[in-house]
Amino acid sequence: MEIFEKRHFLLPRAEIGYLRFILESYDGLAFVRTLDPRQALVEIAFPCSRRQDAETLLAALAGECAMQSVPPPEPGHYPEIL
Repeated sequence: MEIFEKRHFLLPRAEIGYLRFILESYDGLAFVRTLDPRQALVEIAFPCSRRQDAETLLAALAGECAMQSVPPPEPGHYPEIL
């Protein structure tokens, strides 16, 4: 059983800092890491127990930051953490 669920998004590079700032302000709700700064591909992980809150916030941020949900990258393409 996984402790965290992960979602992957593409967004404008200029929005990565804003996204990180907003997610970090929700202390422990979700964590973001940039997988590819050139493509502006980010991975957002959140505890399974907070799925509803995290998905509600991500839906709102998708509009604000022009985030597009994408499938996870192929295994081994980026280092695994969490």
